[in-house]
Amino acid sequence: MNGAKARVLICDDDPLLIELMEFRLMAKGYEVIKAVDGAEALLKAEHEAPDIIVLDAMMPKADGLEVLARIKSEPALSEIPVVMLTARKGEKDIVSALEKGADDYLVKPFIPEELLARLARLLARKSGKRW
Repeated sequence: MNGAKARVLICDDDPLLIELMEFRLMAKGYEVIKAVDGAEALLKAEHEAPDIIVLDAMMPKADGLEVLARIKSEPALSEIPVVMLTARKGEKDIVSALEKGADDYLVKPFIPEELLARLARLLARKSGKRW
């Protein structure tokens, strides 16, 4: 899978962050799907078939860890890589997310190019290519 075809679901309640990420991802050829709360994130994960998900931990309606657990428990969604992108940087938060199935964890503020590199690595792994 290459960036030109990959569909990225961005789940965050910060419209400026979504706009920044959408701009950076689209510049790299990704298709962007957006969700502003946990409930919308689950709906879009189910109906939009993203290739990878970037998920904030602190969102209204359902927090990111709850969304992560639900995604990883659904057979149709469980293989989608999930990158947690959150301001929560405590050891407990990181370990909890990884135990619930997060494929990567990045703390805000973050370096956009680092996020792009992590997404590319996970997408390459998902498609069976060496990164």
